[in-house]
Amino acid sequence: MAFENLTEKLSRIFKKLRGQARLTESNMDEMLKEIRIALLEADVNYKVVKEFIASVKEKAIGQDVLTKLNPSQMITKIVHDELEDLLGGGENEIKYQNNRPTVILLVGLQGSGKTTSAGKLAYLMKNKLHKKVLLAAADVYRPAAIDQLSQIAKSIDVPLFSKGVNVSPVEIAKEAKEKAFNEHFDVLIIDTAGRIAIDEALMNELAEIKKEVSPDEILLLVDAMSGQDAVNVANAFNDLLSLTGIIMSKLDGDARGGSALSIRHMTGVPIKFSGIGEKVSDLDIFHADRMADRILGMGDVMTLVEKAQEEIDEKEARRAANKMMSGKFDLDDMLNQMKQVQKMGSLGGLIKLIPGMPKITPEQQAAAEKEMKNFEVIINSMTFEERHNPEILQYSRKIRIANGSGKQVSDVNRVIKKYESSKEMMKKMEQYRKSGKLPPGMGGFGGFGR
Repeated sequence: MAFENLTEKLSRIFKKLRGQARLTESNMDEMLKEIRIALLEADVNYKVVKEFIASVKEKAIGQDVLTKLNPSQMITKIVHDELEDLLGGGENEIKYQNNRPTVILLVGLQGSGKTTSAGKLAYLMKNKLHKKVLLAAADVYRPAAIDQLSQIAKSIDVPLFSKGVNVSPVEIAKEAKEKAFNEHFDVLIIDTAGRIAIDEALMNELAEIKKEVSPDEILLLVDAMSGQDAVNVANAFNDLLSLTGIIMSKLDGDARGGSALSIRHMTGVPIKFSGIGEKVSDLDIFHADRMADRILGMGDVMTLVEKAQEEIDEKEARRAANKMMSGKFDLDDMLNQMKQVQKMGSLGGLIKLIPGMPKITPEQQAAAEKEMKNFEVIINSMTFEERHNPEILQYSRKIRIANGSGKQVSDVNRVIKKYESSKEMMKKMEQYRKSGKLPPGMGGFGGFGR
């Protein structure tokens, strides 16, 4: 995940600061020096880093942080606020039109994943924002782009406007806009052609499309993996088209994150969406405050809540909760709980959203996810009676289940042990709930893989 190294370094810096009874000019300068190095190593633009450090120091002095008995909290808040401002504050919302379609022009370089991102954007607007969306294929120079967008549109059940490769992109954009108006779509997303590099012909064509359709939003897709080149690309597009926003892709990858922290400050263009995976659903609205929380290791509870609301069946969750509270849930219920958690994404990704949770290694995450799959295979190898009455699982039945699932009896025992410990914990839930406390060690499926 982008920013991981930066998060670790900032966490160490603030941990060291918490050990100081008071903050002096000397140790504050040392701390700011360490933050500066951490930001530069994260590939943040030198000019941005210089201004960031100066602003943090100015505010720390202005708020008399040096006189406080517990300065680490104030410094952390100042750094958080500066990161949030650097990432764009509250300027990331699409300005949707009320009485006509909102026209979005999507631009970017070839190979940046622009066509895929057009589909992701359509999926987000249709399924999460409940908009009626029309996609338009205006990349006539790469026939595969039209085929790709057509397949994506079908998979997400969004209509596609296409005229093939023998019509000019300008004409396609104009006709798509007419269709969007006549058929009362809420949003029109126009996927334009990319190039290997910025060239005059590309920019002139995009300028002509802009002139003809007057888009409400011009969004540039940039790859977080491209580092500071992303800033150069954004400046070039912005100079001609006056961009309204940026989609930052591959923020789930190994990028150091510097481009995301630099691009808004260097171009004035806010990040409006962030790509966090390969699936069509892996595009999120970008929230600067939440990203600042995550960079500082504070988790992201709001995003976690939203994921739960989107992916978890509310009726099923309430039914399962009632059974669990009474201590009467069975192996089918445990399996359903696992599946609900899996819908929300990878365990590693979810843990990062929970404040105070320790980091897990890729190996630990892989082991945990493998174990969850093993549990599913084993439970599915049981009869209906066995799943609903696990107490009848004697040795002969365990051997049959192990053979049927391709596992060992010890694996079957592990499932039963997990189930029994979960059931015992749930029996205590009511008394802990009344006392306002949680049972010691309660962590749901956090114990998998350990």
